[in-house]
Amino acid sequence: MEQGGTQPGERPRTARFTTGSTLRHVISMTATGSIGLIAIFVVDALNLFYISMLGVQELAAAIGFAGTLLFFTISVSIGFTIAASALVSRALGRSDRVEAARLGGASMVFVGAATAALAAVIWPFLDTLVGWMGARGETARICADFLRIVIPSSPIMALGMCTTGILRGVGDARRAMYVTLSGGVAAAILDPLLIFGLDLGITGAAISTVLSRFVILAVGLHGAHVVHHLIRMPDLSRLKAATRPFFGIGIPALLTQIATPVGNTYVTVRMADFGDDAVAGWAIVGRIIPVAFGVIFALSGAVGPILGQNYGARLYGRLMQTMRDSLIVTLVYCLAVWAALALFSVQVADLFGAQGEARELVIFFCLFAAGSFLFNGALFVANAAFNNLGFPGYGTVFNWGRSTLGVIPFVWVGANLYGAKGVVGGWALGAIVFGLASVIVCFRLVRRIAVDKTRGNDQVPPPPPTANSPFSTGKAATLQ
Repeated sequence: MEQGGTQPGERPRTARFTTGSTLRHVISMTATGSIGLIAIFVVDALNLFYISMLGVQELAAAIGFAGTLLFFTISVSIGFTIAASALVSRALGRSDRVEAARLGGASMVFVGAATAALAAVIWPFLDTLVGWMGARGETARICADFLRIVIPSSPIMALGMCTTGILRGVGDARRAMYVTLSGGVAAAILDPLLIFGLDLGITGAAISTVLSRFVILAVGLHGAHVVHHLIRMPDLSRLKAATRPFFGIGIPALLTQIATPVGNTYVTVRMADFGDDAVAGWAIVGRIIPVAFGVIFALSGAVGPILGQNYGARLYGRLMQTMRDSLIVTLVYCLAVWAALALFSVQVADLFGAQGEARELVIFFCLFAAGSFLFNGALFVANAAFNNLGFPGYGTVFNWGRSTLGVIPFVWVGANLYGAKGVVGGWALGAIVFGLASVIVCFRLVRRIAVDKTRGNDQVPPPPPTANSPFSTGKAATLQ
């Protein structure tokens, strides 16, 4: 019988990542996570495609501006989802399903409250925010109207994403994949129906977005609560006890998520010095990256629960093995994709209809700069380890370092010496420095954990990884 007991009628389960091949776990979790991410990218592309079919330039532009603001609200959800996954996986690693369920319930409360507050703050100022993004005239009005419908549903989306974190924490990557896939399928059906069938235009796109978010939440609740019984509402005292461990991971993870667009904004500004063709080339590169390297983005979310469960189970040797296997997957995948992009660089440029300097930049990226994802991927894996092993601040430091010190000086020098290609080259070179540094620090931390915690004996119980067990003892949580 597991510590803390099981739900009535439920057979006891062990933490699945604490046994078996860590490489198999990494590949399985990454594969299912990749499908979910690709579904999101496809839905976004379809949304823009359907709107563009209306033939009104302002509509497509409005969707673009809206996406920029929605990205930041989703970043909050991603950061808090990382926290939920880390806390639930650790509790399961300690074989305490009751604590895991209450941490899952507390996470849902925190995520819902935080994103509802964010939506309430943003909603009255949408016109101003849209103007700050550069939208003008009819485009600004359409964008604000779209966001007025979508922004209030931010808590629904956040809660749905939180359930995927809980599902990944328990190791059910398949159901976590179903959550995002269900939203993609719903949007793919509802978009043409509302935009064209009911002639609602961009309003139909906004309604479709909201409805698909409800589908995501419903499917997520079924998996996390009905199937796994991992959402249990804690009482007020236990909710307070969970506050510090949750936000101790969630806030740094949130800050980590919003670092990337800061660096990319600087790259775009410098690229604008070289004309519209250069900006167009960088925009195409921005579309290639998530499709080509979506697996690496998924890997960073996949490895976290594996580390969390083994950390909670005090299997410190498996932490090191998981890190090695994750980096092997990163290396093999990035080399394969880089080779494919280099081999078909001309065809990729033709696919996007790139001309002039835009074409040269796309080909340059495919031949050379795409290789930087060997190191970006290493940074993603290291960040996952930092978040799940009790050092989330390290991830924040390295990601912001990559997006500032790893971008600004490299891009500035590259722009001055080699023009637009130098901008892309500088952006890529910065990844090498911070990717290597993050992996070195990460392995040292994992090695230190193994030495300090085990004291030569894996059976010696370590201090709780992030907090005392508030749901088992009723005591206030304290950060390590």
